[in-house]
Amino acid sequence: MGKLEEENRKIVRRTKLQEAILVTIASSGRRGSSALIPEVLNSLLKLDIPSSVRKSEVVRSTASRLTKKGLIKFENKHYSLTEVGEEILEHWRRADFSIKKPRKWDNKWRIVIFDIPERKRTVRDEIRQIFIEAGFVKLQNSVWVYPYDCEDIIGLLKTDYGVGRNVLYIIADQIENDKYLRDEFGLLH
Repeated sequence: MGKLEEENRKIVRRTKLQEAILVTIASSGRRGSSALIPEVLNSLLKLDIPSSVRKSEVVRSTASRLTKKGLIKFENKHYSLTEVGEEILEHWRRADFSIKKPRKWDNKWRIVIFDIPERKRTVRDEIRQIFIEAGFVKLQNSVWVYPYDCEDIIGLLKTDYGVGRNVLYIIADQIENDKYLRDEFGLLH
């Protein structure tokens, strides 16, 4: 294995470990250091950490680095996320919703309609932001369009945010007066 490949594997390992620590702290609130290590290790069973290195030491040193970076804080023998840590974790979560574009458009529109109740306003706002970042175009309030297959991403979004009943995915052959949409997405006429 070349130097670049090995360096890339280390970066991926480090990022996954950092993400696991942030997710563990975020999902279970404040965490004592003795409880953090086993929870993180359980979530990272597939992570390739060399056996010569003691895994609990790797988790501790990574948590220490995250503290120095200002992503988590350690007070009263407990870890908790900082505002910066929450922002980075949210950025990583949104990256999970990226959509790969095929080489050629299949001439079908994907329309996503959602009706999320007011009591879940923050979820609604987050989903709207995900659509904007993914490149969807807003047709009307709570109606978004995208030219490529994104069913898997929408399914993941429904599951992660618990809005399965509130989000509808439609595949359409035509949208009336879609020239501006084709222009917006850079599609051939």
